[in-house]
Amino acid sequence: MVSLNTSETPGAAASAAPRSLNDVVIRLAGNSQDGIQTIGGFLARLAGRSDHEVMTYMTIPSTISGGPSIFQVRMGTGDILSAGDRADMLVAFYQHSYEAHIGSLRPGGVLLYDTDHVKPNTEDKTFSCIAVPITSATVESVGGAGKDKGKNIFVLGLIARIFDLDIAKLTALVKERFGGKSEDVVRNAMLAFDAGYAWPQNNLRDLFYRFEAIDRASISGRPQVTMDGNMALTYGLLAGGVRHGAGYPITPWSSIMEMLRSELPKYGGLFVQCEDEIAAVSTALGFSYTGRLAVTGSSGPGLSLKMEALGWAVMAEMPLIVINVQRGGPSTGLPTAVEQSDLMQAIYGSHGDAPRVVLAPKNVEDCFYIGIEATRIAREYSTPVFILTDQSLSSRIEAFDEPDLASLMVDPQPDVSPRGAEFKPYPLDRMTRHAPAGARIESGKYPTVTGLEHDELGHPTGSPVLHMKMNEKRREKIKALGASLPDPEFSGDSAGEVLVVTWGSSWGPGREALCRIREVGVKGAHLHLRHIHPLPPRLEETFARFHKVVVVELNDEGLYGFGQLATLLRARYANPAIVSVTKTDGLTFKVSEVVAGVARHLESQVLDASLGAAPHSALAR
Repeated sequence: MVSLNTSETPGAAASAAPRSLNDVVIRLAGNSQDGIQTIGGFLARLAGRSDHEVMTYMTIPSTISGGPSIFQVRMGTGDILSAGDRADMLVAFYQHSYEAHIGSLRPGGVLLYDTDHVKPNTEDKTFSCIAVPITSATVESVGGAGKDKGKNIFVLGLIARIFDLDIAKLTALVKERFGGKSEDVVRNAMLAFDAGYAWPQNNLRDLFYRFEAIDRASISGRPQVTMDGNMALTYGLLAGGVRHGAGYPITPWSSIMEMLRSELPKYGGLFVQCEDEIAAVSTALGFSYTGRLAVTGSSGPGLSLKMEALGWAVMAEMPLIVINVQRGGPSTGLPTAVEQSDLMQAIYGSHGDAPRVVLAPKNVEDCFYIGIEATRIAREYSTPVFILTDQSLSSRIEAFDEPDLASLMVDPQPDVSPRGAEFKPYPLDRMTRHAPAGARIESGKYPTVTGLEHDELGHPTGSPVLHMKMNEKRREKIKALGASLPDPEFSGDSAGEVLVVTWGSSWGPGREALCRIREVGVKGAHLHLRHIHPLPPRLEETFARFHKVVVVELNDEGLYGFGQLATLLRARYANPAIVSVTKTDGLTFKVSEVVAGVARHLESQVLDASLGAAPHSALAR
């Protein structure tokens, strides 16, 4: 690490010794045009390359013209499960940034603000202030009017100095980021960064910190990779053998589509951007019909348009990967905000009895592995598999151990070997196995693939008996999958007052909330579901051991007072102990919100008193 107490830093007190901390939450607040996401991305990727834990959170405006946005990054050497409830450091670019987010700063935290645009309340002594003319200093460092666009890199330099970050790695990241642009762009970026790092004034010298050392190689033995959820899911699909797909752009699915379009040709595959969602799912089904497992995806509105074709996929028992990057709804709703409100759509959003598989990753790393698992299930059970991720996971950046790709990569070549005379794609007593186009059928009786009810060869039939048997076949294979699933992730007491249940991106806040709940003497546990439909076995036994089962999810409580997963669990297990904590503000759960929801259901004064009492980081002390 580069020392902060050298002659490289003009005006620095030689005796200023960095204080140690294990994690910090930095909130960057400004406008989306200021490159706030770029700063956060640099910090997150640096954390990954430095073997630190990292998790990010961002909000962006849904208008093309841009507007206020934030990027929050939590990084350090501790076990980071959420992006943090309150910030240890707030960087405010404008007055509206200060006014909207000063309430998010911990008591004892640090406000870094641009004196060219912000006038803080000087009477507020609950936090430390660093006053820097960010805009004018950037213009001065780069030279010439209109060069304030580099102020995000100037701030990156300031943060790098305050937290004693690895300058060699960070400058390499900056050069990588701008390397494809002209030499002037790279030079100006480095001028702004160096100016921020060397800023000599104010009480900056009193706020030096250094992350506690950690030898990550001795823990996992593997290097870390850093990426967002959409990227991790895309790589998981590639590892799982997906080589074809089709889609149509929509936020926040589009980056998966763009990455597949650029990556699949490298593996001999193809991705088609179609004229609409209906054409996209139909094209993907065409790929799967040829024996090449394909992917399609969208967000909630686009999935609504795909439903008729997905009903065909269930009837034809066609393997297919269907991704829904959920966002706020209904209709076009909140395109850049997070919700988990498409669960019922994924499970039941089709005509007729159309059972299908629904999975939901818990974090960025799990996006990768759930992509691989979805491909295995789709092939093995010859069925569409839905992956419910969300806007939060799609843009969140995390660092995790590099997967062992050599052991995970799947050979996607279809089996076009000849089928014997007795071949039937839909046998009533065995799993469906299609013959890819081009495979020779020795009997000469070639099967049909259709959306009509069919016999064992796929030929249309109106037989009431066959329809009942085929419905049973399609149902029972999904039940067989459910029976084979492993127990869900569980932590905490084996029995007690409360079991916190989460799914999808609410995993981290739920797990961290459990820690706070147990710290004040309440016996509890946390259970996380990544297999949503079918559910894993033996859940009723676990639920029975707790006084309350509190299901935490980002959707509305509905007409009857329960979120979507809670409704499903109550219907399945008829257990009145199952209750809900829900919200639809378009933001991820804070840990304190989960604790407050649990306290309401337990009527716990102990938990009420503990809200906000989680230990501060070293920065906020």
